[in-house]
Amino acid sequence: MRQSPVPSQCDGFVATQHMAGQYLLTGLPANLLANGHGGGDMTFFGARRLALLANSLSLLLLAASAAHADSPHYVNDSSWPKPFAHHWVMGQIGGLAVDGHDRIWVLQRALPYAVDEQGKKHNLAPASRMPAIMVFDTHGNVVKSWGGQGYVRDWPKSEHALWVDAQDNVWIGGNAPGDRQVLKFTADGRQLLEIGRPTNAARNNADTSMLGEPAGIEVDSAAREVYVSDGYLNSRVVVYDSDTGKFKRGWGAYGIALDAIANPPEPTAAAASTLGHYVREGPDYVPGEAPEKQFRTPVHCVHLSADGYVYVCDRRNDRIQVFTRQGKFVREFLVHRETKGNGSVWTLSFSHDRQQQYLIIGDGVNQRAWVLRRQDGAEVSSFGQGYLFYVHQAALDSKGNYYTGDVGGTEIPRGPSNGKPIQKFVLQPR
Repeated sequence: MRQSPVPSQCDGFVATQHMAGQYLLTGLPANLLANGHGGGDMTFFGARRLALLANSLSLLLLAASAAHADSPHYVNDSSWPKPFAHHWVMGQIGGLAVDGHDRIWVLQRALPYAVDEQGKKHNLAPASRMPAIMVFDTHGNVVKSWGGQGYVRDWPKSEHALWVDAQDNVWIGGNAPGDRQVLKFTADGRQLLEIGRPTNAARNNADTSMLGEPAGIEVDSAAREVYVSDGYLNSRVVVYDSDTGKFKRGWGAYGIALDAIANPPEPTAAAASTLGHYVREGPDYVPGEAPEKQFRTPVHCVHLSADGYVYVCDRRNDRIQVFTRQGKFVREFLVHRETKGNGSVWTLSFSHDRQQQYLIIGDGVNQRAWVLRRQDGAEVSSFGQGYLFYVHQAALDSKGNYYTGDVGGTEIPRGPSNGKPIQKFVLQPR
């Protein structure tokens, strides 16, 4: 997160905080800093001024250090998850969520093969492949699994987005061409509801009867509403009744109405995404340009804070936009705006503390997680370097431990993660 320097007042002097936590003193002549009064030997007045200055600076640095000490710190747990049965290999992670029982739900794109101890691939029939829904306990054991291509009639062609609501219902979406629906299941995989439908109809952000390759889902169980970040084709947030699927409201970037959202012609031929092959649509963000007035696809996540705000990942615009639950724009945070291509804001999680003081942002281009102050978006730390690859999904358990899902596929990066598609980072005591 890039920010302008923040001035802090100390005993009449000004210390300016910069990105690395360093402080530069301004407002004093250089010769006073050198000898206390602009020439000659150090005087009592000059020595006293410098002593006060040093004391104020120390207090300022201590305050900054204490503030950052409260930010979350993580260590990777290399034992999680446990090895899979049947020589299964997990595919790309399209969704990841933690339920109210601290079970970690993973939505993965099943691979058509297993890999034995010698590294040899063995083709698998569809019925023998790893299920799309895999459920783990906090120790890394598989406790439940179901789903996959053909499981129900409208199962998405490319799984994307996963949420488990307070009633343990499971919600999924998809982002392949034609995936224009969200499905709701019981925890054991019985379908309860479908919002939208599979179709190759033209993009239309004003049409709420279908979705547009939805990328993120969260349910407000108390209000009985489901929020969808929609998506890879559309560029909006839409809200439906979570029991009936009836449309309730929606908006675009900065809270614009659905009928004010642009509907550019869809790409064709080599410029178009196909199943298993995502192609960025439209012009990329150019570092230095003014913030885009519309969401740039994909609108990759939507999450609700404990104090009632809606946070949206505008991935390729390198930003987070914040709204009220009714869609009124509140603020935006610009995150590493030098990031090109697929952008810097892939996932968003709220820190474990009661006030949710920090945002944890998974960044699949810079391959790490950024920790930002939620109050103002200022970056305070990062973690995961060497472990995270194309970090695509993330969630926290009740103890604040951080789980991630990757879309690196079968390309194994160098580093300590050994290419694991799902990982656990343990919150460290303060």
